[in-house]
Amino acid sequence: MPTSLSQRPQLQYLTAAIDELKQKGTHFRLRILDDVQAPVCTYDGKRVINLASNNYLGLCNHPKLREAAIQATKDFGVGSGAVRTIAGTMKIHMELEEKIARFKNVEACVVFQSGFTANAGTVSAILGKEDFIVSDELNHASIIDGARLSRAKIKVFRHKDIAHAEEILREIQNEPGHKLLITDGVFSMDGDIGPVDKLADLAEKYGAIMMVDDAHASGVLGRNGRGTVDHFHCHGRVDIQVGTLSKAVGAIGGYVCGSKDLIDYLYHRARPFLFSTSHPPSVTATCIAAFDLLESEPERIERLWDNTRYFKTELGRLGFDIGGVTTPASETPITPIIIGDGRRTMDFSRALFDAGVLGTGIAFPTVPEDKARIRTIMTSEHTREQLDQALETLEKTAKKLGILA
Repeated sequence: MPTSLSQRPQLQYLTAAIDELKQKGTHFRLRILDDVQAPVCTYDGKRVINLASNNYLGLCNHPKLREAAIQATKDFGVGSGAVRTIAGTMKIHMELEEKIARFKNVEACVVFQSGFTANAGTVSAILGKEDFIVSDELNHASIIDGARLSRAKIKVFRHKDIAHAEEILREIQNEPGHKLLITDGVFSMDGDIGPVDKLADLAEKYGAIMMVDDAHASGVLGRNGRGTVDHFHCHGRVDIQVGTLSKAVGAIGGYVCGSKDLIDYLYHRARPFLFSTSHPPSVTATCIAAFDLLESEPERIERLWDNTRYFKTELGRLGFDIGGVTTPASETPITPIIIGDGRRTMDFSRALFDAGVLGTGIAFPTVPEDKARIRTIMTSEHTREQLDQALETLEKTAKKLGILA
């Protein structure tokens, strides 16, 4: 029998914190997927329409990606055996990085184990305590953690407020040290697009390093999903582009694109790269196949945007708050349904699940206390029938709970 730790006093404060979450109604338990990630799938034994996945283009279970993973496992085994700098760099790793660099129209690329480590590892590697980071207030947690780890001086500008960003850059322009201007390409909770072109103008004006986290723009915005730099025609003006292999690409990992010297420097100084075993061959081959599909099947992105426009229009017609009043307006397949109160949001999420729709409730601290929401995400693989059924369930459940009149 395992030894019980529940009565030991050392961690009782964690139990108290969990009890507080339960009292607030924002405690959750992990839902378990019983089959493949798809528009309709089975969680906890219940068949539901999935409005919560980052699988934008349906690549998580694409036959070509499966075949690539199986073949790479047969050819190269199940693991790489080491970190990249010791014995764990395989030829297939280099092939993936070269493919991404060509796709993003940059000199070089390095792949990390996750999008989080790509952001945190890069920011903390390239800056020090004498430097400055100028960051959008709604940037992702991985950017925030990377900024803290760097020990640089952190200056936060109001969300997408170009004038405020310039005010900060003007104030620090004569201070010693490097300046990094950083934004999400697409903000993950509200679905709005960062003003990459205007921030690039500021970076050039004040001699700052320009960095964009394109996690939710990769595979979604720009030609064939090349991201916000392509969307805004800013090639050559953004020094550091971060992307993910975990969302539209359908697998796991993150990447950083930029100059050869930037990538060489990260090889030597980015701690997640230096101290984490490299991707298994199956994942690497899967990602290569995914980038091939981005180039050869642009109709997937077209379907994604057709579904997005339809779903947003119908949610607005039903009377849901989908942003634009007290929160930024969504411009992407991420569409929040703003409820406000955390307990009410989680109750709505649970009721939706019981009625056959997976719409995850998101509350504080991920979003502000009064901005809890159901975050919905469209994919290219949802059918119109599935969307109509989901909309009907959303409307009926919201009226039953008094969220809609």
